Amino acid sequence: MEFEPLDIENGVIEFDEMRNSNGEDDSERPSDYYDHVLPDNSRNFETLNGDPNLEPFEGMEFDSEQAARIFYNSYARRIGFSTRVSVYQRSRRDGSIICRQIVCSREGFRRGSSENRSKRQRTITRVGCKAQMTVKKQGSGKWAVSKLIKEHNHELVPPDKVHCLRSHRHVSGPARSLIDTLQAAGMGPSGVMSVLIKESGGVNNVGFTKVDCQNYMSSSRQRTLGSGGQVVIDNLKQMQAEDPSFFCAFQGDFENTTGNIFWADANSRMNYSYFGDTVTFDTTYRMNRYRIPFAPFTGLNHHGQPVLFGCALLLNESEASFIWLFEAWLAAMSGRSPNSITTDQDRIIRAAVAQVFPGTRHRFCKWNVFREAQERLSDVYQSHPHFEAEFQRCINMTETVDEFESCWESLIRRYNLVGNEWLQSMYNVHQQWVPVYLRDTFFGEMSMTQASDNINSYFDGYINASTNIQALIKQYEKAIASRHEKEVKADYDTVNTEPVLKTPSPMEKQVANLYTRKIFMKFQEELVETLAYPATIVNDTGSEIIYRVAKFGEEQKAHFVRYNVFEKKASCSCQLFEFSGIICRHILAVFRVTNILTLPSHYILKRWTRNAKSGVLLNGHVLGLASSRQESSAARYDNLCREVIKYVEEGAESAHIYNMAMDVLREAAKKVAAAKKYGPGVTQNSLFSGCQQHHSCSVDQDKKIQELTVELENASQRCEAYRTKLLAVLKDMEEEKTKMLVKVENVRLDLKG
Repeated sequence: MEFEPLDIENGVIEFDEMRNSNGEDDSERPSDYYDHVLPDNSRNFETLNGDPNLEPFEGMEFDSEQAARIFYNSYARRIGFSTRVSVYQRSRRDGSIICRQIVCSREGFRRGSSENRSKRQRTITRVGCKAQMTVKKQGSGKWAVSKLIKEHNHELVPPDKVHCLRSHRHVSGPARSLIDTLQAAGMGPSGVMSVLIKESGGVNNVGFTKVDCQNYMSSSRQRTLGSGGQVVIDNLKQMQAEDPSFFCAFQGDFENTTGNIFWADANSRMNYSYFGDTVTFDTTYRMNRYRIPFAPFTGLNHHGQPVLFGCALLLNESEASFIWLFEAWLAAMSGRSPNSITTDQDRIIRAAVAQVFPGTRHRFCKWNVFREAQERLSDVYQSHPHFEAEFQRCINMTETVDEFESCWESLIRRYNLVGNEWLQSMYNVHQQWVPVYLRDTFFGEMSMTQASDNINSYFDGYINASTNIQALIKQYEKAIASRHEKEVKADYDTVNTEPVLKTPSPMEKQVANLYTRKIFMKFQEELVETLAYPATIVNDTGSEIIYRVAKFGEEQKAHFVRYNVFEKKASCSCQLFEFSGIICRHILAVFRVTNILTLPSHYILKRWTRNAKSGVLLNGHVLGLASSRQESSAARYDNLCREVIKYVEEGAESAHIYNMAMDVLREAAKKVAAAKKYGPGVTQNSLFSGCQQHHSCSVDQDKKIQELTVELENASQRCEAYRTKLLAVLKDMEEEKTKMLVKVENVRLDLKG
């Protein structure tokens, strides 16, 4: 960085460049960073000696350095540029500052660094502008302008935009009080800014931007944590000591509000091994209500219920912090990235996801996009009452790319929004939030048109605006227990209640015994709908047939199904199976006309079945989980609940079995009490023979099931081979029949002639 030589004697030059540790510009610093440079009363400074339009000149005197800075910044606001302090000089006698250079914020050039070449490219804000005012302390104690350069090498900012410049943005004392009050009432940055704009008489009069407001609210959150952060850390360390499978990581200094925490218990890590194909990172706290910066990783279990994959407390919300968090979470999950992840559309989170999950499909929460649209397009919403419904219809209801593109263009032109910057920015990333572009990726939601309307928070009802840091762990544990209870109840209902079948289809009966209840009901809905969806052949190549499937009476809304005759595999243009893992009505309609009576195995995702958690734990040793699930108290609880459900089902079959089950439970209760009193040896010895017999019986049953499964598969293959041969024979017969008909017709023509 270059500086003009200063005419300074008996001094030591020091530099105050207002750069961060990475050599980046000050343009992205919070506005409060400049409070030490320009205090509150600077915003009210308008005149010097009563003249509001006074121009600076060499020799101009001020009572203090601060007064000089205030005046120059006020002058800069009138002219249309931003200021910052730069070079200063200290006295060798007492170390006090005796000379100060105040410059245009676009003075100098950004410092180059090879370390930052791979990072996100930042906007160029420094262009070597020479405009400055240097003030020097006089013997009288006053400060005088010793050097002044007024010329700028860049365009100045017009009056209606000057409030966006850094040195003219400030969250004043009255504004802070109002923000604190509104935040305590549960209002987010968007709502707070709306109130401030109305109170100030326009956005130009607020004095700061929404980003400044959000930064202040974030720092306010940090101040409310106090010493509670250490309470959380102590609790997490205790959990880790009690459970070797508990994972936690810390970054930075939590006590000084610059740190972050991540943790995942054994159940969260095991759940990810079963249901980690799609993940949601919920940062609702950043947008509105929460006093604590709490962000969970969640997914969907085999009942379609929210399931937890880990939690974070984020006091530092920089891009580097989110990268650290995602890397810590990935390490806890054995380094296995999900197929898809849903977050809000924040630029920092977007960059962190791209770096840590390069192969993962990244989707923005559509609900967040619609919420931001209400703020960004508020004037359009007010002047055109039907715009919101049309906008959402364009996003949700379009079924093809061409239909969306046409609808979007029509909407933008009809409401004169062609030049709207926010809409253009969202269109530039439309493939990450418009449903029609996301259908080829699994997100686990049952409906594509309503997908991602809101991030379904795992902690709804437990962590809210009133939750403080001290209550966090207790509410966290309550939510865990409640969610687990709901999953156990859903397991019980699936196993112990018979679903109502609506058709005589063998496929419906087959799937009823495979899927969990909620997933079966979704499949059943698709199956019943096939009765109104005739399938018509539009192309037949022998090995592949293309069907046109449309609802009766709505032929213009057709879907096309490609069906492989020999592999019994089909793909539909609606892509419901790819998106949700549930086969669609269009493919089922094709199966109906091709006499496929049972659902092929490749259309049954294990993650939706009642046995989703059965089998060997995927990557259990890599996850670093305890070598036996019994080492985790949460896992023990989980295992016992699932075993009890199995025996409840068997024990309720008849009065005789019920009485025997009750006797066994009473005996088990005695042995559990004995084990608690005398240790594990008693129960191990007494149950050894019984366990051995049960184990032998279980092994025999498993072996028999495997043999029958192999026989069934072989039989299916033989049937498929016979079916293929039969189709070939039938085809030959049809060809011979056609030839005979042609010959007969020729003979008739000859006889007539």
